[in-house]
Amino acid sequence: MSTEQGTYCAFVDSPAGQLLLTADEFGVLTSLSVPGQKGGRVPLPGWTRDPGPFRAAEEQLAAYFAGELKEFRLESRGEGTEFRRRVWAALDDVPYGATTTYGAIASRIGAPRAAVRAVGGAIGANPLLIVRPCHRVIGADGGLTGYAGGLDRKRLLLGLEGALQGPVRPTV
Repeated sequence: MSTEQGTYCAFVDSPAGQLLLTADEFGVLTSLSVPGQKGGRVPLPGWTRDPGPFRAAEEQLAAYFAGELKEFRLESRGEGTEFRRRVWAALDDVPYGATTTYGAIASRIGAPRAAVRAVGGAIGANPLLIVRPCHRVIGADGGLTGYAGGLDRKRLLLGLEGALQGPVRPTV
């Protein structure tokens, strides 16, 4: 949003650490950040601390971490360029327990192979960690490359989803 007025926020405890959730004045989820996240949000003066708008998100996150939820169904909005929104939409299509590569995401959105770095930048700018599964993107060699929330969290999330059995290989 262009202004921070009307922004709601709440902290939610999780196995991945304390999560900071933000929502706009209509209660639409706008970000989910983890402590120490590269480019993550921090509460600003003027934000309203209120868990009310986040009840559904808190319930779904608890179910996800308990292994009972495979797909989030939350109204959300992340601001970004058209390119970033296309990358983020492709992330939303990577199923629970599956992994993909930066190159596969580039191909999925019709970007040239040379756009892999730009795809990585868009993935790194994902404002909705965990909910929008950027943790499911791995290197072409199967390596756990880059994650704004840190590689330990990426391992945690992929392990929770059962995607770390043996060497990690792209599955979609």
